[in-house]
Amino acid sequence: MNAAGDPTLLHTVADGVATVVISHPAKRNAMTAAMWRALPELLAGLAGDPAVRVLVLTGAGPTFCAGADISSLTGDEDQDPRALAVTAEDALAAFPKPTLAAIRGFCVGGGSQLAAACDLRFAEEGASFGVTPAKLGIVYPASSTRRLASVVGPAWAKYLLFSAELIGAEQALRAGFLNELLPAGQLDKRVAEFTRVLASRSQLTQAAAKEFTDGRTDRDGYWEDQAAGSGDTSEGVAAFLERRAPEFTWTP
Repeated sequence: MNAAGDPTLLHTVADGVATVVISHPAKRNAMTAAMWRALPELLAGLAGDPAVRVLVLTGAGPTFCAGADISSLTGDEDQDPRALAVTAEDALAAFPKPTLAAIRGFCVGGGSQLAAACDLRFAEEGASFGVTPAKLGIVYPASSTRRLASVVGPAWAKYLLFSAELIGAEQALRAGFLNELLPAGQLDKRVAEFTRVLASRSQLTQAAAKEFTDGRTDRDGYWEDQAAGSGDTSEGVAAFLERRAPEFTWTP
């Protein structure tokens, strides 16, 4: 956290993992307009860093993100709050390497929007989730709605959007929003363990799988060419036969 406690996005890179921390402790890590604007540029820099193989998005302290800081989004007629959030969300979804949201506490509104834009979501027991535009009379963006439905399915997306009710972590796990639900105190350990696994795998495989599962299926030929020229396949087979860890070299 920054010393003054001002709203900001913090980041570190270690052992192939970039960690981005949403830090706005006075308002449960609600995203200000400045934070929404800063996220795409931060992500672009991390995407271009060859030392980064995985990205983790989390919140400072006991909360992931309680949504948008409404007070920072009012009073400017030239500022479209929805556009700011969608641009940041799209930048996160387009990040070319695996992304994982590590969630504690509230993951609500814009927080759920950001979590849904990640590839994977791990949470600690006691977390709460909700998509709340129906409480404010806001039309949820079409791209965000489609992304939410792709994660939890149409029925659960409608349940969350129609009601604006919060659901608990176990219900979010059953809905398919979460990949893993961890006991209290175990989230950091599990995220570190799993991101080490992700960082050790072929980025070629991961990048192609990310495109295909996100709906872009028109580049089979491109990825076949990438695989043929990368050396990752021959390295993976050789490492398996030699019973050693592979050293993959392809990068996005």
